[in-house]
Amino acid sequence: MRTNYCGELNKDNIDQTVEICGWVNRRRDHGGVIFLDIRDKRGIAQVVINPDNADFAIAETIRNEFVLKITGTVIARGEGLANPKLASGDIEIVASHIEILNTSKPVPFQIDATDTSEEVRLKYRYLDLRNDAMQKRMRLRSKVTHFMREFMDSHDFLDIETPFLTKATPEGARDYLVPSRTHPGEFFALPQSPQLFKQLLMMSGFERYYQIVKCFRDEDLRADRQPEFTQLDVETSFMNEDEIMKMMEELTRGMFKDAIDVDLGDEFPSITYADAMHLYGVDRPDMRIPMQMTDMDELMQGVDFKVFSGPASSDGSRVAALRVPGGASISRKKIDKYTKYVSIYGAKGLAYIKLNEDGPASPILKFLGDDVTAKVIEMTGAQTGDIIFFGADKTKIVNEALGNLREQLAKDMDLFDKPWAPIWVVDFPMFDENDDGSLSAIHHPFTAPNVDAKTLEETAPTALSRAYDLVINGSEVGGGSIRIHQVEMQQTVLKLLGISDEEAKDKFGFLLDALEYGCPPHGGMAFGLDRLVMIMTGSDSIRDVIAFPKTQTAACLLTDAPAEVPRKVLRELSVQVSLAKKD
Repeated sequence: MRTNYCGELNKDNIDQTVEICGWVNRRRDHGGVIFLDIRDKRGIAQVVINPDNADFAIAETIRNEFVLKITGTVIARGEGLANPKLASGDIEIVASHIEILNTSKPVPFQIDATDTSEEVRLKYRYLDLRNDAMQKRMRLRSKVTHFMREFMDSHDFLDIETPFLTKATPEGARDYLVPSRTHPGEFFALPQSPQLFKQLLMMSGFERYYQIVKCFRDEDLRADRQPEFTQLDVETSFMNEDEIMKMMEELTRGMFKDAIDVDLGDEFPSITYADAMHLYGVDRPDMRIPMQMTDMDELMQGVDFKVFSGPASSDGSRVAALRVPGGASISRKKIDKYTKYVSIYGAKGLAYIKLNEDGPASPILKFLGDDVTAKVIEMTGAQTGDIIFFGADKTKIVNEALGNLREQLAKDMDLFDKPWAPIWVVDFPMFDENDDGSLSAIHHPFTAPNVDAKTLEETAPTALSRAYDLVINGSEVGGGSIRIHQVEMQQTVLKLLGISDEEAKDKFGFLLDALEYGCPPHGGMAFGLDRLVMIMTGSDSIRDVIAFPKTQTAACLLTDAPAEVPRKVLRELSVQVSLAKKD
């Protein structure tokens, strides 16, 4: 139907007769001459319809988002009329024939508007996706997945599909369940990841597997999470963590260079989980921010200020300081805002010291004294014009509060010292100890520890795993580990997690059986595709890089899902719905 794409027309096409197809981006009527901006997937071209055109009457009926086919002659724009913002900005098309392929109702928002609410954008997603920014994001996403496939294929990985209807297994979030009609009262679960199936593929002798796959988690949502998400899933046999990380690093470097022409450097640095938490408060540190937390426990143990001395002297608590360069300019109103911000993470307050031209200033100076204040300034390296924020509470609260405050301050004050900062986080704990003394897996129950089974039983709360996460600009974009490949070790881990032999057989019997038939050492990794593309495009939300996303309440405004189903269907599935009556 077309001879050319709109965005590809240029001076080389002058005097040519062309046929273009697309949507009316804008219509302008200038003293009897009608101008149409026609948009297709390659860009925009300006079309001129003169009053002597036989189809001028048709042109007068055209509105935004009509779908047209235009035949016309390419000419150069008049002097001073070129549009440098358009690839086709040096030319325009004088129409000789107009064909309306389809009309459009008045649209609820202008396609290229930047102030449309997300609720409206998601309800009319098919219109929102016509926006140039969304088109570019989706094209970049396709480019990323294309590179991933080419890379994996070139490294002898096989693309193998795993089931969507499977059995519920504990992986840290609630499952989406699917009732079975043929097995009344029983349910499939949608996979949170293909974890066990890809391990079974290693046991099957394929050695190298990958898949770009949908996963499902019924969890509370944030800007960087969705109930259904896509990941590049990778598993390989006979490789240790260093070899896997090296290969995945090569993939990441190549992908960034190919997709957005960004050079991430020759070798990614690494940091232990313990150091990341101690220095940055989070296990996904943003290394673009030149600020670290400084431990103040020893210094604060002897002060009369119980807000500091109490946590400084207590196991499981800490006092830490965060120096913010240039932060003395932060107003009291903003400090109050940051105090409210850290309360989200359980902090009861936000103490500070400002280093003004005339010396330190703070409501807490009278409690610390001159000597301790001077020592704080020395330990943090603070200078005139800086501010020092403090956290004093349970270690988890201090880390989360100051760690997230560090990132928020960097955004508000533009404290980033580089555009890109990848880093590996390694040496994660094997387990997290709950308040009741029980253990839960930091990653998942199939991650291998870095000790043997006997030592693991003796040192479980402090044992480390062979897990690794890739963090870029403060976002975890991928995570993996070496897996357990011996049945004795897997049984030990399940036992430490409080899973009885009977429960283990019920939930993981097929895996435990498979481990006894010559399972090779293996490990792998999964990249969050949505989050990767979000970072690459500079988007604020993964909803902006997914064609048809859900809201933060896991609803689809476009299709009105989830929705009720007829009782007849529920009866066929042996499902009965009982809801509490609304007031």
